[in-house]
Amino acid sequence: MMFGKTPPRFVVRTTVATLMMVAGVLTAVFVGFTLNVRERVRGAVAEKLAVGQRMLSALEQRRARELTVQVTTLAENPMLKAGLDTYQTEARTANAAVRRELLLTIDRELERTAARVEADILAVTDPSGTVLAIAGRHAADWPMAARLGGRWDKPKAGYISMPSGVFQVASAPLAFPDADVGYLQLGRVLDDQYAQELSALSGATTVIVSGDRIVASTLPDALRRQLTPSLLSPLPSSAIVEVGRSEYAVKQLLQDGDAAVYALDSINASTRVPMQDALRAVIVIAIGAFGLAAVASVWIARTIARPIDTLSRSLSQMTTSRAFDSAVPVSGYTQEVDTLTVTFNTMIRAVSAAEAETRSAYVGTIRALAMALDARDPYTSGHSERVSALSVAIGRQMELPADQLEILRLGALLHDIGKIGISDAVLRKPGALTPDEFELIEQHPSVGARILRNVHFLAPHLPIVELHHERPDGQGYPHRLQGDEIPLLARIVHVADAFDAMTSARAYRPARGAAEALRELWRCAGSQFDAEVVQALAAALPSIDVNVIGDGRVSTTGVATRLAVVSSGGRN
Repeated sequence: MMFGKTPPRFVVRTTVATLMMVAGVLTAVFVGFTLNVRERVRGAVAEKLAVGQRMLSALEQRRARELTVQVTTLAENPMLKAGLDTYQTEARTANAAVRRELLLTIDRELERTAARVEADILAVTDPSGTVLAIAGRHAADWPMAARLGGRWDKPKAGYISMPSGVFQVASAPLAFPDADVGYLQLGRVLDDQYAQELSALSGATTVIVSGDRIVASTLPDALRRQLTPSLLSPLPSSAIVEVGRSEYAVKQLLQDGDAAVYALDSINASTRVPMQDALRAVIVIAIGAFGLAAVASVWIARTIARPIDTLSRSLSQMTTSRAFDSAVPVSGYTQEVDTLTVTFNTMIRAVSAAEAETRSAYVGTIRALAMALDARDPYTSGHSERVSALSVAIGRQMELPADQLEILRLGALLHDIGKIGISDAVLRKPGALTPDEFELIEQHPSVGARILRNVHFLAPHLPIVELHHERPDGQGYPHRLQGDEIPLLARIVHVADAFDAMTSARAYRPARGAAEALRELWRCAGSQFDAEVVQALAAALPSIDVNVIGDGRVSTTGVATRLAVVSSGGRN
């Protein structure tokens, strides 16, 4: 044996621990994969059914219109109208034999019409809705006593549940210029053939229900018998039903009165193939992983564990003390570990230097972007830096932590970056904006967020850029957020932005004084501006200094003469 009859205890423990870890990881991966696949399949099935619902809803609306147009056309049959008018006129005084003859005349014409259009149901009723004559392939399924629920003044289509099934029916008046003499109903049966057509279009199993009865379905007979009234009763509020041992996603496609059409798709069947593939892949991976883990654990325990442990302790001490400027001592155990230690020390120094350079570079880039934007208009020169300085002053007054102040400073510098996409003709317009121009202005927060979204290190600043024109009362833009739905940093920049805009001269108005601007802020506090932020600005204003912008310090004189607020309906 490699280590004699009794392996060293550490080797055994390392091997067992490694194998258990591998088993645990593989189990977790398989379970996670199983849940993920099932959820993805559920989502895919639900989306598939939703697409089918939209498609079939549009199709059924078209079919209903076609049925209505067809019955309206058939209702212009002069023979039917004449026969029904004669019956209505003479039936009250004629004997039973005459009435039967009159009805027979209507029957014959109705049969000819039904045969010509190949109708499932074609019925004539008197003005009260009483059925006088029925023709069509399913005439036997339509009881003579059936009434259609009262008078339908205009042609329309709907579903009617009969003991024999569900019918889609459209009605049109049989009318003369001065009066309606009755109604013509044209019906289409919703049977298994209709269910097959829907299944072919939606790619899912179709079930047609009347009350708690299944009148047509594409389910196999065994499953159809198991789809009991108790399972149908919660539809469509329940998105998942269990039929037999299978879960089905359910979507209501159509519904009218007691009649409804549902699409079902088997989740079990959809997940079976990916689950089998996953199981095979996990078994192969497990065999290889256990073999490699056993060999690797022995080797690690014998040759690397001790020096790595020493190195780990040194790294742990460095992490605990946060002394990243000090080097990890070389262990001297093996050349490889020593090389790793030296490389780590070099990497730490390089990362620290690169981090400092990167941070300096992107801060400079942010400032350059803000200055380039402000330079487009002499009236807004320095606006972004002043808003940044004001925002940081407010944040300090609110005792925000240092990392939040840094996010606030850079986010405020970039808050109007989206105006890059707005023409000078709109930004520098001296007069009032048109509704279309104002709509362009309202897009700049979303445009700015879109510009910066692909720059990963600017992710913390995106809420400021996108949401700095939202208002506590929900009247801001672009998302109409309210109250605490708006991040605090965006609320701070909103107030600072407005304050600077009011106290700065623009082409379309003179600057306001700081006191007047502050009064305007207080007047709109709680609706347009966050009251707590306005309070913090008022408290911070006496100590603000505008001469040094970069670290957030500014001059009281500058505040009194250069900074102020505009409502969120302005162009700040």
